[in-house]
Amino acid sequence: MTTTDTAASATDANTTKPVSKLDTLEKLLKRKTGVSIADMTKATGWQQHSVRGAMAGAMKKRGHTIVSEKIDGTRRYRIEEPSGD
Repeated sequence: MTTTDTAASATDANTTKPVSKLDTLEKLLKRKTGVSIADMTKATGWQQHSVRGAMAGAMKKRGHTIVSEKIDGTRRYRIEEPSGD
């Protein structure tokens, strides 16, 4: 391994972008079982209105459709996967 190879490897390792709260929210919403507002607020540290705003704004801007269902008395949200038509 040459000096430039070592420097390139170190640079590649340092360029990984940290996971944002929106990325965390998106990952939670991709669960098949969905996720509750309480779980999203706990994972992001945001208040309920901020989580709802992110779903209505940022997630839609990312091209996702959010659906909600009430399961066993708890409202759960998830990203609706596009149909393969």
